[in-house]
Amino acid sequence: MKEPQGAENFIAEQKKILSENPECASSSYNLGVALMEQGKLDEAIDAFNDAIDNSGRMFEGYVNLGYIYFKKGDLERVAECNLRAVEIEPRYARGYANLGFAYLQMSLANKAIEALNKAIELNPYIVQAWSNLVNAYLQKGDVAKAIETGEKLVAIAPDFALGHNNLASAYYNNDDFQKAIEHLDKAISLGFEAHPEFVKVLEPYR
Repeated sequence: MKEPQGAENFIAEQKKILSENPECASSSYNLGVALMEQGKLDEAIDAFNDAIDNSGRMFEGYVNLGYIYFKKGDLERVAECNLRAVEIEPRYARGYANLGFAYLQMSLANKAIEALNKAIELNPYIVQAWSNLVNAYLQKGDVAKAIETGEKLVAIAPDFALGHNNLASAYYNNDDFQKAIEHLDKAISLGFEAHPEFVKVLEPYR
């Protein structure tokens, strides 16, 4: 990603403010964002932690920490950070969506389902939350709920390729191969790069 012009000046400016006022949470937060965008993740962690320490409601700091820990592959900390974010701001749908994604990656299907449903309740148009919810129901073995969720998703976002792919997977798990083919083809037509093995196993049913 091309570095924004003047990023170094912006960082220097935030550091200058902090040298004069170390407890300025907004400057620490701004510094964290700039460092994160530069890929200086460990420095960004320190800045976001300073912002959180100096502000009682810095839920955005926790969200960004969660993103950094995801980049580092630490899913437990991703979950922990997003839990703190929604404790501070209980109506923050994206925090619940992030939390659900982390639980899904950790194979905690029930916790993922709970968090993702909360995200959707707060914001029904987070398509990624719907998509992850389909996978969470599949992970749990509840194929009927996976199909029901996938159908709701493609009704809301008919051009969301990943949604059609996940719905195809749900139908495949239900032995409804024609429906699986229909939604996989739709996903591909929308530019989705389908898994070659999935394409192959459906081939005999065409």
